[in-house]
Amino acid sequence: MKPIPSQKLSGLPPYLFVRLHALKTQAAAAGLPIIDLGQGSPDMPSPVHVVSALKNAADQPWTHRYPQTQGLPELRQAIAGWYQRRFNVVLDPETEVLPLVGSKEGIAHLFMALLEPGQGVLVPSPCYPVHYNGAILAGAKVHLMALSEENGFLPDLKKIPAVCGRRSKILLLNYPNNPTGAVLKDLRLLEDALAFSRRYGCLIAYDNAYSELVFDGYKAPSILQLPQARSCAVEFHSLSKSYSMAGWRIGFVVGNTEAISHLGKFKGFLDYGIPAFVQLAAVAALNGPQDYIATACETYRKRRDALIKALAAAGWEIPVPSATIYLWGRLPPAARKAGSLAFAERLILEHGVVVSPGVGFGPHGEGYIRISLVAPQAQLEEAARRIGLAVAELKSC
Repeated sequence: MKPIPSQKLSGLPPYLFVRLHALKTQAAAAGLPIIDLGQGSPDMPSPVHVVSALKNAADQPWTHRYPQTQGLPELRQAIAGWYQRRFNVVLDPETEVLPLVGSKEGIAHLFMALLEPGQGVLVPSPCYPVHYNGAILAGAKVHLMALSEENGFLPDLKKIPAVCGRRSKILLLNYPNNPTGAVLKDLRLLEDALAFSRRYGCLIAYDNAYSELVFDGYKAPSILQLPQARSCAVEFHSLSKSYSMAGWRIGFVVGNTEAISHLGKFKGFLDYGIPAFVQLAAVAALNGPQDYIATACETYRKRRDALIKALAAAGWEIPVPSATIYLWGRLPPAARKAGSLAFAERLILEHGVVVSPGVGFGPHGEGYIRISLVAPQAQLEEAARRIGLAVAELKSC
């Protein structure tokens, strides 16, 4: 018997970064030197004291045994302490904090834990792929909220049809935004989201994974800073970007007690939680010195400025983001007819530069390219040179 995938799985295209990796492998096999600016995987090493904490914890035999889904008490306390210091929000580490095997896992499992087949989820477009894919795999009906450059890549919740609002059980928001780099300049969208939740009774899932990677004096808020937010909102964070711990697979969700409880119960059937030695390393990251984040932000800022300058010299103007580790720009005019996927494939296969096509983040991402700042400045400038060659070739065609 030939295994047949479910309709939910069949309805999804190949995962964007799996496709990019396959193209990168093909280009490397052809002898092209690769500069990979596709996935947002930090190239800087994790903090030294965090790595030391992991090594010390791994020497303790008790950390080799099964962990528990709810996480170590010291990790939940460290998360609550970090939250209070960072956002002045007091959390109960027993009921309002849940460690995750990365925020991607937590978001997907939240959909599965809370949604019945056919129930609605409001998802931005463009978006981080799991915001859409996770909802589809949960059997949900997705209503896309179009984000436009003209509106600062912010959704207009007042334009959502009432029928979609009544059907939707979860409203997902993500700022600082992946892939666009957009930020909230004030709290109006979060206030509108709370009003929307009160009107329709939906949960707000706020993805705040990039809250610490900010530039030029910007400071990202938490939705839980707003009064009454914990009655209807959960917020996701990740150590992947803030502490360059992407490969460690650890994040957390905080907020609404009932949602946290349901997610924890669901995860208990599927996983044993995060390895204890990784949890103890995360405690060291959250409780230890935070100067690593400031250094990482300055590194990304310098890379941002250098790449924007180099791309401008190559004839491609891209807006300056105030947060995240990405540039998000409209396709150069010569590439717009072919589309973002064709342009990204051309860059990889002919020039060895991996970028992410905007259409991979949803239909409203078409016409854009996302470039990750995950390489040293010299490589970024070389990537810009190669991109310039690709654009010139398209013009000549």
